Amino acid sequence: MEINEILAVAMFVSFIALLFVGFPVAWTLAGVAIVFAAISIFSDTYLDTFIGIDWPYVSLIVDDLWNVMQNWVLVALPMFIFMGLMLDRSGIAEQMMESFTRLFGRVRGGLAVTITIIGILLAASTGIIGASVVLLTLLGLPIMMKNNYQHELAVGTICSAGTLGILIPPSIMLVIMADRLSMSVGDLFLGAVFPGLLLGSLYIVYILIVAFVRPDMAPLPEDSAKVDLSVLWDVLRAAMPPALLILAVLGTIFFGIATPTEASGVGALGATLLALWNKRLSLGVVRDVIQQTTSTTAFIFAILVGASAFSLVLRGLGGDELIQETLLALNLGPHGTIIAIMFLVFILGFVIDWIQIVLIVLTLVAPVVVHLGFDLVWFTVLFAVCLQTSFLTPPMGLALFYLKGVAPPDITVRQIYRGIIPFIIVQLIGLAVVYLWPPIVTWLPKMAYGQ
Repeated sequence: MEINEILAVAMFVSFIALLFVGFPVAWTLAGVAIVFAAISIFSDTYLDTFIGIDWPYVSLIVDDLWNVMQNWVLVALPMFIFMGLMLDRSGIAEQMMESFTRLFGRVRGGLAVTITIIGILLAASTGIIGASVVLLTLLGLPIMMKNNYQHELAVGTICSAGTLGILIPPSIMLVIMADRLSMSVGDLFLGAVFPGLLLGSLYIVYILIVAFVRPDMAPLPEDSAKVDLSVLWDVLRAAMPPALLILAVLGTIFFGIATPTEASGVGALGATLLALWNKRLSLGVVRDVIQQTTSTTAFIFAILVGASAFSLVLRGLGGDELIQETLLALNLGPHGTIIAIMFLVFILGFVIDWIQIVLIVLTLVAPVVVHLGFDLVWFTVLFAVCLQTSFLTPPMGLALFYLKGVAPPDITVRQIYRGIIPFIIVQLIGLAVVYLWPPIVTWLPKMAYGQ
């Protein structure tokens, strides 16, 4: 192994080690990039040993950062974040919870099914994992506990349904993936529709099977009312606003009426109008939503800047070529290599946040996947499906922290961990289905754009 390859490996290992120490992610990425760029320049200047990076190459970091900051695709990020946070304040979810509970009240496991359906609708209209999990916990957990649902099933349902927003468009993760790989956001949005709905459907099937096999885990509510036309009307009236918002955002993208950036503005305005319609809009709400949007956007862009510097320096040291040569040298074959990458992503999800995996790992392995002849849209969505498990796998599972932060004291960490295990298995089944049947991802983009 040559010295530049040793430095590339040391750079990646240093990044992982500093994350465990607790340094902020953005500063860690940028700091490691600066240190190893300095080592390379020092070697070139004083030791007369060129190992991949010199002053002209380092200057490219400025150009790369400028390209990140002026990228119009990333303008969609703050708008989608604003849309999700404002929708969270609009009161739509409370109305859906009440109406869907009446609709599925006479179905065994119906409350958990209600949570999952609302999670799907929130995913397609917000994409903010923290907001979705907290909202579903506050709305659904007390009702399920009151009706003697097993705590593990209740918390597992909430965590899994709340994480669907990272996959079902409009997804912040897909926007960042498209930017990093220079892909069409519309292609990724279209490709992720069926996998996201597939996962939600698998959750519902699992809940119904468990409720049938173990009725004590999901008993019928004692005061469930008979379903009549008034209940169906309430369900339709509650689901119509988010459905119209989804149509306004995703429909304009899918039918070529608006770009994702333009559609994000439509979504932000639509969420604000819904809050106004429900009499939940005030100056205080607008101020809080803007502040949260600003802080979340700043956090993401800081990581993007650090990751851009990190990736450029790692590429200068030959890290991308080293990764490609290592994967190909395993002699696992094309499909074996894909499985190895998915296994790596699943394991990294236990200890590393999703945005770091996207910005570092995805950009390194994508060229290998293209070299092996796979469809990049399919692989990227497959990568996203696998990465969704990182929100559930401890100790880094963010959904677990969100739920525990607002759950009653009766809910223990052990119950949360036990509750999410079956849903992680269901996610892996969904991942296998997407892997075995690529048209689940590729059919809709081909139909939409006539490819």
